[in-house]
Amino acid sequence: MSTGGLSTARLDRMHGVMAGYVERGEVPGLITLINRRGEEHVEVLGTMEAGGAEPVRRDTIFRISSMSKPIAAAATMILVEECRLRLDEPVDRLLPELANRGVLKRLDGPLDDTVPAERPITLRDLLTFRMGFGQMFAPPDRCPVLKAANEYQIGMGPPNPASMPPPDEWIRRLGRLPLLHQPGERWMYHTSSDVLGVLIARVTDQPLESFLRERIFEPLGMSDTGFSVPAADLHRLATSYQVNPDNGGLELYDPVQGGQWSSPPAFPSAGGGLVATVDDFSAFGQMLLRKGRYGGGRLLSRPAVEAMTTDQLTPAQKAVSGFLPGYFDSRGWGFGMSIVTRRADVAAVPGQFGWDGGLGTSWFSDPAEDMVAILMTQRSGFPLLSPVYLDFWTSVYQSIDD
Repeated sequence: MSTGGLSTARLDRMHGVMAGYVERGEVPGLITLINRRGEEHVEVLGTMEAGGAEPVRRDTIFRISSMSKPIAAAATMILVEECRLRLDEPVDRLLPELANRGVLKRLDGPLDDTVPAERPITLRDLLTFRMGFGQMFAPPDRCPVLKAANEYQIGMGPPNPASMPPPDEWIRRLGRLPLLHQPGERWMYHTSSDVLGVLIARVTDQPLESFLRERIFEPLGMSDTGFSVPAADLHRLATSYQVNPDNGGLELYDPVQGGQWSSPPAFPSAGGGLVATVDDFSAFGQMLLRKGRYGGGRLLSRPAVEAMTTDQLTPAQKAVSGFLPGYFDSRGWGFGMSIVTRRADVAAVPGQFGWDGGLGTSWFSDPAEDMVAILMTQRSGFPLLSPVYLDFWTSVYQSIDD
């Protein structure tokens, strides 16, 4: 028996796999959502905090961290479609702090040992993570530029909104640092999305969250998505945990009461600062799957969504761009999200697009299968390395029955 092309017996198998993570105490709680051909299957398991009694519910709010990035890209494309921004225009006009960049001669060199940037940073560079600066996934004192970036508190590690300065000060500090590579040369993670957040606020002359709420969240009914959780809704926010690298146990990352998402941050991080429910994000994933349509309206044009969800990286850029070993052998990068380019796994379908959140969330939309799937947990993990992510996606795709 199947529904929406999903086998009920195989969905039961998925339930067993995911419930095992909760029963073993590896994940306090989780929500899985699969929507295929309009048929939706949702499972809610576990508790709001480790060792707690309060169950996770469908309206539980999670810190979606890097799943904020595709939302920032969609907001940017709204402005491109309104001709308030242009993809290949330098961002110097709105972000003069990033004009006339110097580029380090070598990554471990002194901050003033630079050569001039060969060209300005463009909006396309920001959307495709090719601005020449990003997270380095190295010890914070590995080299002078990384040490300085961490001292400036510009967000070189896991989401930490309470420590970051307001947008104008943030971009000023970023502008004091040299680029790590020439603009357009290679893909580097994360920082470009935070720059987009500052850019959106400046071009619209309103706070980033106000623009996102007006143009994306309210049209899509994403009523629980934002950069903090109102006091009246804090009881729905799951406690956040990280993993102890020595023993694999859970350690508190962010509490509910008095935590970093319990009040509005000075810096609304477009790269990793949002919270959302599974249904909120499903609405966003469905909008992109429907090429910009939602309900009776349209958020983006079909051509804009197709540009966002097309691999924008060249083979030469992939060859020099570090992430996980071999990552770009079967994937690319569109505007703010990953694109699968080669069928290298059960759960890897060419044209599938989406992204993960390092604090325990994952989403992809798959046009070939007419499917949106989302995992929400409160346990930090690294995509392609964290078993709960991997087993979720294998379980989603093995449940297909047609």
